[in-house]
Amino acid sequence: MSSRRPNPSTSDTPGTPDTPGANGPPVSRHKRLIVVAICAFAIILDGYDLTVYGAVVPSILEDQQWGLTETQTGTLGAYALIGMLLGALLIGTITDLVGRRRIIIGCVLWFSVGMVLTAFAPSPEVFGLLRFLTGLGLGGVIPTAIALTMEYAEPGKRNMTNALMFSGYAIGGICAALVAIPVLAIFEWQTMFWIGALPALILVPLAYFALPESPGYLRARGREEEARALAARYGVTLEEPDTAAPAGEKRGAMSNVGALFGRRLLAGTLLFWVANGMGLLLVYGLNTWLAGIMFSAGFPLGSSLTFLLVLNAGAIIGAPAGGALADRFGSRPVVTTMFVIAMTCILAMSLEPPTALLYVFVALAGACTIGTTILVNSYTGNFYPAALRATGLGWALAIGRIGAIIGPIYGGLVMASGMGIAVNFYAFALPALIGAIAVLVVPRSKAASPRTGGV
Repeated sequence: MSSRRPNPSTSDTPGTPDTPGANGPPVSRHKRLIVVAICAFAIILDGYDLTVYGAVVPSILEDQQWGLTETQTGTLGAYALIGMLLGALLIGTITDLVGRRRIIIGCVLWFSVGMVLTAFAPSPEVFGLLRFLTGLGLGGVIPTAIALTMEYAEPGKRNMTNALMFSGYAIGGICAALVAIPVLAIFEWQTMFWIGALPALILVPLAYFALPESPGYLRARGREEEARALAARYGVTLEEPDTAAPAGEKRGAMSNVGALFGRRLLAGTLLFWVANGMGLLLVYGLNTWLAGIMFSAGFPLGSSLTFLLVLNAGAIIGAPAGGALADRFGSRPVVTTMFVIAMTCILAMSLEPPTALLYVFVALAGACTIGTTILVNSYTGNFYPAALRATGLGWALAIGRIGAIIGPIYGGLVMASGMGIAVNFYAFALPALIGAIAVLVVPRSKAASPRTGGV
């Protein structure tokens, strides 16, 4: 890398390999949205991959060659979630050390290749291993996309921008459900994994040529001139460096992790772990068991596919709306309120409401479970200084992923308890209450301010 100061007024020539576009004339403020769009594209693929397994489960159960039971099939589904836990933990930790652009490109390549290989799996054992390996990439892309989106979001609109970006997860889920209808009627279930890998042929080149690096990452690694040039070109306000780490000091992975447990951040770190865990327990628990609970209670909801569409449609609407409110009133009151609304809607389902009202409750449950989890991620990102953001998000999402793994098991145990239909709803209302309390007592962070999204 040349030691010469980058000149933002020069012609638009390629920058260094990990900072494309650092040199060149200033771009339109709205062109920063390309960063958000690329991150959203990655999250759509992520959402598709995580939903596609549920879409192919009936076909896998009918596969006479494998001869799996429901219990074995459910265990296979958990392997990707375990991989996501480790991916968020490991890759989220190194993202603040090697750069967010490289991580996004690498993770998309990783899980897309994983999907292709999964389609060739000759046995359930190999299938489970490949789903675990695919999950590593899935888990790594999420905290990185959030951190990069929040940095390039317009001041005062971080929560809404991140919610819009992360709504790609619900869009990916809807795409998987819709694609499954015609594809599984004609082709083998493996075709669904082939389809999920194809968009990477567009996304990876797009990200390579158009996705800039994080100015905050460059500053944290001592590359001040590049950071200032890139920030000036894209109209990004550089955050002040963490006072706990001298400017230009290159932290190691363990020092980044250790900083999460420092006196200033410890309480928030632990509370965000709880909030993420409860949110993901609700998301994965309800996705797995709500349709079954309603069917057992005699509710006329219809097919599970309709349930998935309604639940995810609620998230697509609720997350950006909640994000806009969080930018205006602060994350704590909005996220707490959404957890409470989720609890109320889940409890209301136990009252056997009319069908039309039931759909409303399901949509609100989607908005305030999937949607709230998205806003918890924004809140978490705002809580940490820029140099620790991906690490803090990675650990919160990794520990929270334990809730995702527990959710289906938790719902199954409650269903099998025989304590009555109403108890099934009460059981899922409880995590929403715990999540609300955790968010309510998160301490204020010096890293956030009204200009950066407010907490």
